[in-house]
This record gives sequence, C-alpha cells and structure tokens, in this order.
Amino acid sequence: EQSQTLTISNTGGEALEVEFTGFVTVTDIDGNEYQTVQIGDQIWMAENLKVTHYNDGTEIPTGHSNSEWGNLSTDAYAVYNDDPSNADVYGNLYNWYAVETGNLAPEGWHVPTDDEIKELEMYLGMSQAEADDADWRGTNEGSKLAGMADLWNDGNLVNNPEFGTSGFNLLPGGYRNGNGNYYGMGYNGYFWSSTEGNDYLAWYRLLDYVNSEVSRYLNNKRGGFSVRCIRD
Repeated sequence: EQSQTLTISNTGGEALEVEFTGFVTVTDIDGNEYQTVQIGDQIWMAENLKVTHYNDGTEIPTGHSNSEWGNLSTDAYAVYNDDPSNADVYGNLYNWYAVETGNLAPEGWHVPTDDEIKELEMYLGMSQAEADDADWRGTNEGSKLAGMADLWNDGNLVNNPEFGTSGFNLLPGGYRNGNGNYYGMGYNGYFWSSTEGNDYLAWYRLLDYVNSEVSRYLNNKRGGFSVRCIRD
C-alpha cells in the first residue's frame, strides 16, 4: 500500500473541509501491484487479479488439461490459452472454488458479493429492480464499467459515449468453460461474485462487445472467470 503526504494551508477565514483517500495501489502476496478506484462508497481494484498464491501463501493449483479442468470440484486457476503474456494484461481465470476459499484477495480486501456488485451497478445508474434482475439489464452501465477500448472488438460497448467513464476498467479477458476450452478474449469480460446460487452454480457478471448493458447470471462453478476485489 502506497502512502502519500498531503499538506494543506488555509489563510482565509472559511473553515476548510478536506476528504482524502490515501489509497492508490494494493499489492498481492506475489508482489503484483494493482491500481484502485473509488466508485461511490466502494473502493475497487481497477485491474483483474493475477495472484498465484492465496493470501496465506499456499499455491493455487493450476496447469490442468482440458479434461482435468472440466472434472474439477476443487480450486484452480488458468491463464487464457496457457499463454503467460495474457496473464500480464488480463489477469488469471479462476474457478469459483478458488473464490470460495475466501483467501484469494489481498489482506483487507475480498471478492465482492452479488449485492456489492449490485451496489456498484446502481451507483452507475441501474434501479434496484434492474439490478435484481437476471440476464441483460440496465442501459449503459456495461460501457461505463469497461475500459481500454483498443482491446475490445468494435461494437455497442465501446461506441457508447459513456465508455470507460467509471474507471473500473474491465477488460475482455474471456473465460475457460466447463470443458476446459478458452473463449471470448476481445469479445467478453466475465467476473465472479462470491455468492453461490446452489451447489453447482454461482453468480457472475458479463460484459459483451455488442451490448452496453451488464448481464447477471449463474454459471457452473467450474468455469474460469476474471476476479475483481473490493476493499473491506
């Protein structure tokens, strides 16, 4: 965590009110540093998680073949197309069992609940009813949450005038499906919530290049998605 010094002088007769968050970056147990962004009352990572160890130092399992990945009911991560350069830009793809450990985020942070993501979406313009709905909802909140237009395929997401305005900076990192195959880089950005739907499914969010809205849906816990963390 980066510390900053703020010096303010006031020579006028008016009372001075200063609100300052000296929180610029967060560092994970591997030493990766992440930019952060305040949106409403929440402080989010502005980058996808790329950590390879839990915050207690334990290695997160990886290196699974397609068939192995598809049969997991335990924690794991993957890198899109098994290409390390993709992790540098897009972070890792974690299955929900890794989220479920509760040890994925750096100390003082956590993977957001479904309700915490709804709070983010409502701050950006959704109604409660829209936020509570499933599938595609809202208007341009997906465009607001996305970032780095040059990584996205051309479509309604990047062409919305509100594209990138939240600072959340979600990228089209694609996913690894329940069969172990990789899909969607450049087209889709998925991220997990920590909230399960049932024994097999958990809630996630999806941004798609053709749509300025946000999809909220349930996916098999074996799926590999990006992870964003929120400050406790």
